[in-house]
Amino acid sequence: MSNVESIKSAITELYNNAPSVHVNINTVRPKITVTNGEAVIKGVYANLFRIEERSLGYPRCHSIQYADVLIGKVQILELGSV
Repeated sequence: MSNVESIKSAITELYNNAPSVHVNINTVRPKITVTNGEAVIKGVYANLFRIEERSLGYPRCHSIQYADVLIGKVQILELGSV
């Protein structure tokens, strides 16, 4: 099983059991910076997953690829190191 597949299965398990997570996001395009923000996993799909976070005071949804978690642009603190 590849690293992306293990990340995908861990996120799917979180989505099924406890979808409320804490995330660190640091992406350039689109410009998103969240540090230890509360988020809810809204959906898990074949190539990406969706989260909703409220770091600016209103809900924002983001689509995140599993590879972004693999390379460290997105960290889900409940996963620790996959």
